[in-house]
Amino acid sequence: MSKKSKTELENNKLNKRLRHAVGDAINDFNMIEDGDKIMVCLSGGKDSYALLDILRQLQASAPIEFELVAVNLDQKQPGFPEHVLPEYLDSIGVPYKIVEEDTYSTVKRVLEEGKTTCSLCSRLRRGILYRTAKELGCTKIALGHHRDDILGTLFLNMFYGGKLKAMPPKLVSDNGEHIVIRPLAYVKEKDLIKYAELKQFPIIPCNLCGSQPNLQRQVIKEMLNDWDKRFPGRIESMFSALQNVVPSHLADIELFDFAGLQHGQNLKHGGDLAFDGETVSYTPELDDDEIRQPENKSERKIINILASKPKADCGEIG
Repeated sequence: MSKKSKTELENNKLNKRLRHAVGDAINDFNMIEDGDKIMVCLSGGKDSYALLDILRQLQASAPIEFELVAVNLDQKQPGFPEHVLPEYLDSIGVPYKIVEEDTYSTVKRVLEEGKTTCSLCSRLRRGILYRTAKELGCTKIALGHHRDDILGTLFLNMFYGGKLKAMPPKLVSDNGEHIVIRPLAYVKEKDLIKYAELKQFPIIPCNLCGSQPNLQRQVIKEMLNDWDKRFPGRIESMFSALQNVVPSHLADIELFDFAGLQHGQNLKHGGDLAFDGETVSYTPELDDDEIRQPENKSERKIINILASKPKADCGEIG
């Protein structure tokens, strides 16, 4: 096989892997329903570009109808190339809205020099995007956070916040008015890096936060990347743990009724195993041709977004 053919094969496998990962997340969490209008938050980074691109692919083939509108928040950072996103979105024919709000000056004015800007910037950005989603009549807000972001948030909360809490694939917004979805929840960041190179997205770097040294999130990211290199499969196993939570074997008295435990009580996940040897199992990643199926499905019928659109009935001829 020629080098060109091998490259095309690998690119096709990457595209298929991403489509399946995004489709599986959408199906598992019922992220997109017939008639939805989805606001895709586009920052100019690789993740949001990939999110929009894959959602467009699914939109063209899915057995349901849904709208996409890309929204970018121009935070008036010095040197921000305002022309890049409009030119790209015009070239692919996606409806969009550019929201101009000078949050950069606000962040710089309020915070002392050297302080981390992420928290305040995020709060300001979130409020503006919620308002925009309402103005556009969107039913869902799609964010470009991927699997590694979700795991990173888990460890940030554990190490610095004292909480066993991650970033959910789907949740109601903190003002209660919107459904926020993260269709890239099952996608690896390294696949997104390859995909951005393949698609040659016009990446816009975030100089507001990306240039800050010693960010806690960056430290966590380096830790996860090191584990991924030295212990293949560890990242996959940790993400699987987020989907296999055993409240009776943790220590949250609000989550499980430890005080009310009775002799002979049958627990869903079994009793205490402190005197037994630990059994550790790991399910390897699925092949590219396999589609992940959740063990516990909702009784409500959910459309498989990876299925094809139904063929039109042309009726009888003649």
